[in-house]
Amino acid sequence: MSLVSLLLTLLPIFIILAMLMLWKKPADVSGIIGWIAISLIALFAFETSIEVILRSTAAGIIRSFSVSLIVAMSLLQMAYMEKTGALRRIIIFIKTIARENRAVQIMMINIGFGTLMVAVGATPVSLLPPILVAMGYSTYVAIALPAIGYDALCTYALLGAPIVVFVDVANGFLGRGNEITLSDAGRVFFMFLPVVSTMIGVSMLWIVGKWTALKEGWLPCLISGIVIGLVSYVTNRYDNLVVLTGVLCGLAVILAMIIYLKASGRKLIDKSLLSAEELAYEKRYPLWRALSPWLILVVLIVALNVPQDAFNYLYRELRLPINGLTANGAPLETRALWQAYTWIFASVIFSIPIIRPSRAQLKDSLRVWGKRAPRPVFSAAIFFAIGEIMNMSGFSMATKTFAVPSMVKVLADYSAQYFSDAYGAVVAYIGLFGGFVTGSEASTVAMFGKYTLTTARNLNMDSYGMILLMAGLAFGGGLASVISPAKLQNAAASIDKLGAENQVIRTAFVFSLLLTSVTSLFVLLFLKLRLG
Repeated sequence: MSLVSLLLTLLPIFIILAMLMLWKKPADVSGIIGWIAISLIALFAFETSIEVILRSTAAGIIRSFSVSLIVAMSLLQMAYMEKTGALRRIIIFIKTIARENRAVQIMMINIGFGTLMVAVGATPVSLLPPILVAMGYSTYVAIALPAIGYDALCTYALLGAPIVVFVDVANGFLGRGNEITLSDAGRVFFMFLPVVSTMIGVSMLWIVGKWTALKEGWLPCLISGIVIGLVSYVTNRYDNLVVLTGVLCGLAVILAMIIYLKASGRKLIDKSLLSAEELAYEKRYPLWRALSPWLILVVLIVALNVPQDAFNYLYRELRLPINGLTANGAPLETRALWQAYTWIFASVIFSIPIIRPSRAQLKDSLRVWGKRAPRPVFSAAIFFAIGEIMNMSGFSMATKTFAVPSMVKVLADYSAQYFSDAYGAVVAYIGLFGGFVTGSEASTVAMFGKYTLTTARNLNMDSYGMILLMAGLAFGGGLASVISPAKLQNAAASIDKLGAENQVIRTAFVFSLLLTSVTSLFVLLFLKLRLG
């Protein structure tokens, strides 16, 4: 194990970082340059054949489907709802909520509604900024709050895509007979949620009004954190409910804030600031009709996951594997009829008789989707491919073994040697770095998951320790959402304020470091409790 191998392994990662930070290139361009760099290094420095590189790239792209195809289908759904007027109706409704209590409004919209929406495939950084501006929030606040609001449950975004990716990565690493379940992972992951989600609420209040907002809003913030903790405790004990954690926590926070408002004697709905045009549109377009794609999606997901027999069949039995593609011969289990992307698409189709779009609206929806989707879908996929090449570098097709240690093993061996038992203190920062580079928690897990698991094995950790380190990595990756250039630019673009995101990044960077530090402390604490 040479220092040269380590530096060559790190070089593509720093190239991607330089592309993002120094040359301000978008994630898809940075990703393809990173893929070229890592392929060349694998080919010339790690004795990896072109066949293994191409197989690994294809396998990585297929493994990304639980994220990339969800991104594709959610963008289709959002374009469809935008062009049919459904989204406008929903925005009008949200503008009327909890106008007398800003703290409740923030918790309900940015944590409750934001978490719920990202759980079913919508994008809060696109959806919420125009709403917040219309409600009287500043540009700075309208960009910052949606980016940070759903971070605590980012692991359960896109119907639990990051935790599903982790379980797949872990089971590929652990091998047959040692597999972990979604609930095995969930029972560890959920432990971070109450404190981190409460701190995110505190961060949002500080952004809005510093000490004054904290003084007025500490109780709704605390209630939100407690509710998330209680709901996630239940959902993460059952395999079939793990992927519903974001949906149920979002709904529970909204319900808790409604109860709090009623108990404090405040109005839930206030239409006084709606324009005459908005009031007319509200009467003309029923809310249930506008919400129908999301309502159908939630009903479908609940129907397919809550009944244990349905979940077992779709998740455990009907795996729909793709065989013969990976370099080592391992099947790629797609679970296409369980994955959220199938049912997001189905929710659009099933809502057509309800929304009754015109042919022109459908055509516009497809046109907008075709314009928006390719680059973020590619961005999601390319980092999975990079992670797969790192995992399989050094693999020989002739002997079906590793001719030289892979990039992942080089990283893991150095990490175990250098950090030793302190690795738990840095794993969340590795996740933060990964989330910043890839723009996605799931991509972070795919890119650095096997490295973290290998390091944990080198440190002689059991499966609990491995999952705990992966939880730290995943939460760090999720917390990078608030400093992700792509997400903040998306939020700024949605209110035509490109450039304003630079002001947000400076403040958000402090909060992301603080929250990542808390995550690291929790990793160390839970490891100590386990070992002690």
